[in-house]
Amino acid sequence: QVQLAESGGGLVQPGGSLRLSCAPSGRAFSSYPMGWFRQAPGKEREFLARISASSTRTDYANSVKGRFTISRDNAENTVYLQMNNLKPDDTAIYYCAAGGYSIHYSAYDYWGQGTQVTVSS
Repeated sequence: QVQLAESGGGLVQPGGSLRLSCAPSGRAFSSYPMGWFRQAPGKEREFLARISASSTRTDYANSVKGRFTISRDNAENTVYLQMNNLKPDDTAIYYCAAGGYSIHYSAYDYWGQGTQVTVSS
């Protein structure tokens, strides 16, 4: 069974940084486009960033552009989301997804369980 596993979430102060990781089990995802999404309580799942299989294309939501960076290491079969200058509004559960190069969550075939990010002083 294919699974994605996020890690790296936690509690951070405003202005701080975190790096999230996403690693699949059961299958190599080097040929899949990947994306990061988040969902805050009472809100819809929100697109954050996407990356093509070869890393030649990336795209970001306006809310995180300039603060977040998506990258991947296909040799390590891992996708990353570097998050800088975090704000309280960034508090949410963060999910990685595989299988689509899209801003729409319905385009992705595989999802992780999510990792909690809390930005608070």
